[in-house]
Amino acid sequence: MIPLRLFMSSVQREFVAERAALRDYLRGDALMRRFFEPFLFEEVPAADRRADEVYLDEVARCDFYLGLFGNEYGLEDAQGVSPTEREYAQASRLHKPRLIFVKGEDDGPKHPKMQALIRRATGELVRRRFATGAELIAGVYASLVQVLVDRELIRSGPFDAAVCRDASLDDLSTESIRRFVGIARRSRGFPLADDTDPVEVLEHLNLLRDGRPTNAAVLLFGRQPQRFLISSEVKCARFYGTAVSKPIPFYQVYKGMVFDLVDQGVDFVLSKINLAVGTRAESTQAPVAYEMPPEVVREAIVNAVAHRDYTSNGSVQVMLFADRLEVWNPGTLPPSLTLERLRQPHGSVPANPLVAESLYLTKYIERMGTGTGDMIDRCRRAGLAEPEFSLTDGFVATLRRKPDAGFIAVGGGATPVTGEVTGEVTGEVRRLLQVMHGEMKRTEIQGILGLRHEDYFRGAYLVPALDAGLIEMTIPGKPNSRLQKYRLTPKGAALLAALRGASK
Repeated sequence: MIPLRLFMSSVQREFVAERAALRDYLRGDALMRRFFEPFLFEEVPAADRRADEVYLDEVARCDFYLGLFGNEYGLEDAQGVSPTEREYAQASRLHKPRLIFVKGEDDGPKHPKMQALIRRATGELVRRRFATGAELIAGVYASLVQVLVDRELIRSGPFDAAVCRDASLDDLSTESIRRFVGIARRSRGFPLADDTDPVEVLEHLNLLRDGRPTNAAVLLFGRQPQRFLISSEVKCARFYGTAVSKPIPFYQVYKGMVFDLVDQGVDFVLSKINLAVGTRAESTQAPVAYEMPPEVVREAIVNAVAHRDYTSNGSVQVMLFADRLEVWNPGTLPPSLTLERLRQPHGSVPANPLVAESLYLTKYIERMGTGTGDMIDRCRRAGLAEPEFSLTDGFVATLRRKPDAGFIAVGGGATPVTGEVTGEVTGEVRRLLQVMHGEMKRTEIQGILGLRHEDYFRGAYLVPALDAGLIEMTIPGKPNSRLQKYRLTPKGAALLAALRGASK
């Protein structure tokens, strides 16, 4: 961003040292120099212009006026007015924010016109007093930090609790808020009714500040969250080998609300890892098992989305290799946690507490710090190596693959279904065909496959199978009917038989 221009009242003999020290401090401090550029009249090069024109023009150009009032009034012009008072009057007339610092507690020794100027300023704003140069620097620093907080350029609390700049309530999806209420009521006994006004829901969740949506509100319910928080996305990539290399066989960037990001990221991984589909010897529904427990994949991805640093320009990255899954996020551990403590019982210290609360209410996460422990336990029970956690330029969770794990889980007679393309049939379509039995609703098929994102399922599984003539609707004239079901076509049944035969 362009630094804010800070006009420091023009040359006064008694403040030569203080002005120079203040200038050097503002230009040397990492925070101050990022946001402010001080202007001193004595730094202006020689020019064929009157001095009063220059300093008054600079006041008009500045973003803030910093006035230093001492004992001296200053050199008076033909009207008996000093440059300091002219500058103050100009800043007042142009409604510039004014920061006034008065030297000394006793105004008795001050020039009568300076006393009058101080009284005028006292009646118009809050001014601060200082005795030494160090006190002046400390006071100016505190005032400028408050300016940055008020302008929401820096924050003192969590990122997700800060107001999302330029966003309004119109940028939030009321439909998504209402859907959230329904899910939260069923999942955690959320106290608000389904027909509660969306604004009341946001207020209940502490997602508004002075009627404006916070970053958490936009992340959770924004129509286009990436319009305001551009890096709030999940990048998914599939590599055939064990290292990052080009060309990348499968690469997708997912955008949307945090719920969508998690679901799409998980569904991407499940569509690419191996799946075993058992026989229907004991049930009409064939048992299925992925090589990695979907719950572990979900936990790794939801943790990355929930606890990442949203001030970073980096995005969550989900990278599937031949031997492992890596989930990276631009974040780090809170001071109270270490990598070793992650493997032990520990408290929950969310980086984005408001986002985490809504994810908890919809059962995406727990609030007890049990996520990493559950990942370790599930991997052990599935016969997989324990997850690995590391800190590099971000936080990385690594899950080791075991392609045959799914077949062991469902027993003998299991059919392997990889995530690769076989002929013109994708792995996703093969999976759908393998679990089809009779007439099934979309939600039934999704549930068996462990997929949660409807748009992803439709785009990667359902629509390609329909377009290929492998499945068909039971009510083709009403594709959006709530009674709609799907079944194999003769072509789909023949292909399924061929696929099963080829796997034996």
